[in-house]
Amino acid sequence: MTEPATPDATTHAMAFTPEDLPTSDSFFKPHRIVLLLLAAALVFSIAWFMRWDWLPRYLPRLGQGILVTLAMLVSTSILGFLIAVPLGLVQVTGPWPLKALAKSFCTVIRGTPLLLQLWLLYYGLGSLFPQFPAIRQSFLWPYLRESWPYGVAALTISFAAYEGEVMRGAFAGVPAGELEAGRAYGMSRWTVFRRIWLPRAIHRALPTLNGETVLQLKATPLVATITVIDVYAVISKVRQDTFITYEPLLLLALIYMCLTAILVLAFRTLENRIPTRGA
Repeated sequence: MTEPATPDATTHAMAFTPEDLPTSDSFFKPHRIVLLLLAAALVFSIAWFMRWDWLPRYLPRLGQGILVTLAMLVSTSILGFLIAVPLGLVQVTGPWPLKALAKSFCTVIRGTPLLLQLWLLYYGLGSLFPQFPAIRQSFLWPYLRESWPYGVAALTISFAAYEGEVMRGAFAGVPAGELEAGRAYGMSRWTVFRRIWLPRAIHRALPTLNGETVLQLKATPLVATITVIDVYAVISKVRQDTFITYEPLLLLALIYMCLTAILVLAFRTLENRIPTRGA
């Protein structure tokens, strides 16, 4: 009779060999070479046959616009995530009034357009503040009379609502046995949350958080509608001044593609650095 395979033998048989790994020869296949050549020809045609004489004149403004876009993205993503964590947690463990309140907040914000929320804050709430002398005389008035706080508020609220639902699923998806094991070791509820529940939930939510952050980047051009000068507003100014349509838009698309690639690479690096315990 044939002896059953031992776990070591089975593991060895299922292990990858160096021949299974992708090589440079397998990457450069004919169809990929054709696509690379077409992409190179497209880039050359854009750079050679289109007008780019306006670019040096607007480079400083473009740099400032990119910084504003990044500031909007980073600040609203961080603030939104800090709000999303309690939003998700209270929907899993909170009392029913807080659950209903958090669920209603996420439903209303996710069910209305971000542009509408932005305009309600800027043209609605922002137009009410000047009517109160106490606000005009307070230290907040120099900020409330600007447009960027309303853009930050709208983007933060939107990100918190979407990510709050993600964190709700992430918190609910953490195995109960891991939390019970922490309590068995004598950990307090706060210690279990800080050392087990929250890190495991964030790890589970990272792929979705990556996609939400990319969507947040694509939503930042909306702040240009309330006179925030981001990179999209700079490109719009270029089009108005030069009457050139395609070149500024192609440059804008390239900028957003580069920023998106950086975000995706950063999140993948973060995911790879977080150790994953085997089942």
